[in-house]
Amino acid sequence: MDKKAYVYILECSDATYYTGYTTNVKNRLKMHNLGKGAKYTRARRPCKLVYVKECDSKSSAMKLEYRIKQMSRKEKGDLIQGKY
Repeated sequence: MDKKAYVYILECSDATYYTGYTTNVKNRLKMHNLGKGAKYTRARRPCKLVYVKECDSKSSAMKLEYRIKQMSRKEKGDLIQGKY
């Protein structure tokens, strides 16, 4: 069985959202805020974790990440607020 994977959304300092997946949310957030995460977040620190969803596998996490990245900002906001 695959290790648990998580899809997360960060709210960056410029109020934009960044979506990614990881097996360790706490460490990944730390790396983003140290400037060692995605290039997108390096210039938009600090980042705040606003959404996490546990998935059964890396594959399902990557599929969910892709679906979230296709959403509009409003849809992402609704997802974060639990309306989606």
